[in-house]
Amino acid sequence: TAVRAVLNPVKIGRGMLVFIEVRLDHTAPHIFDRFAEAVAKAPEVLECHMVVGGFDYLVKARIAEMADYQDFLKRVILPLPGVKETHTYASIGDVKPDALLPV
Repeated sequence: TAVRAVLNPVKIGRGMLVFIEVRLDHTAPHIFDRFAEAVAKAPEVLECHMVVGGFDYLVKARIAEMADYQDFLKRVILPLPGVKETHTYASIGDVKPDALLPV
């Protein structure tokens, strides 16, 4: 049996949810490894997925508000190894958050 606490993100200073597409300047195993290590250390990052398509990673992060986003981008995302370009999408509402696996 597992116990899970559900916290209100606004009350803990993480009210804004953003998704960030990250494109790397080149794709090599050492760049992927360094990127993964650096992202794992960022407390704002909830999830990070390597994807196929027009970019390399999709990062899901929670921050306090839009005013803090620029700082987060400069401090956490842009210094990550190999980052060439980013595109950010701010969530304006949850339709189906934290869905359980259908078993």
